Amino acid sequence: MGLDKIAIAKRIAQEVKDGMYINLGIGIPTLVANYLPDGIDVVLQSENGLLGIGPFPTEEEVDADLINAGKQTVSMIPGSSLFSSADSFAMIRGGHIHLTILGAMEVSENGDIANWKIPGKMVKGMGGAMDLVASADNIIVAMQHKSKDGQSKLLKECTLPLTGIRCVKKIVSDLAVLEVLSEGGFKLLERAPGVSVEEIKASTAGKLIVEGEIPEMRIN
Repeated sequence: MGLDKIAIAKRIAQEVKDGMYINLGIGIPTLVANYLPDGIDVVLQSENGLLGIGPFPTEEEVDADLINAGKQTVSMIPGSSLFSSADSFAMIRGGHIHLTILGAMEVSENGDIANWKIPGKMVKGMGGAMDLVASADNIIVAMQHKSKDGQSKLLKECTLPLTGIRCVKKIVSDLAVLEVLSEGGFKLLERAPGVSVEEIKASTAGKLIVEGEIPEMRIN
C-alpha cells in the first residue's frame, strides 16, 4: 500500500527551504501549499500572474475571480501581488524560480519528463510547463509510480511527447523517493511505509540504483 496524494504532497513539502520562490504545477503539486513546514518563509508563484499564494480557501473564503494556473480557486497572503502573465513568465524565463514541482505521466532515467499530451486525446495545451522545466534549477515530480493498468511510469525512455529533457532532479511517488542521477538512473532514497524494495524494483522499468538499507519515509 503506497502513499495517497495528500501524503505525497506532505513528503514533497519537506523539500521546501526557507526563502524559496516556488511554482506548483496542477494536481498533487498544488496540495503542497497546504503542508508547508512551520517557521519558513517561501513565496508561491502561479503562471497566470500571482505571487504569494496561500492555502486553498475554505468554502466561505472562496473568491471565484482568484484562481491559480490550473483554474482552482486559491487564497492570497499578506504581501501577495497580482500582475500580467507576461510578467509572470519573465520571472520564470529569467531563472527567478528556485523550485518547480510538477506532475508527470512519464519520467525517464535521464530526467526527461512527459506531462502534457497523450497522442489521440484532446488537450488544452502545454501551459507553462515547458518554460518551467527549461528555466528552473530544481524540478521535483509528484506522481503515481505506475499507471492505472499497472505499467511503470519510471522508464528507460519516455514514450509520450516530451515536455523537457534531462531536467527532473527528484521524484516523490506513492512508493518511493528517488533522485535522478546526472549520469542516468533512479537512485532509491526512501520507500513509502510498508513498501518493500522488491516492490519498488518490480514497479520501476528504468535503471534503479539501490545502495545499502533504504529508510522509510517520515510523513508528519
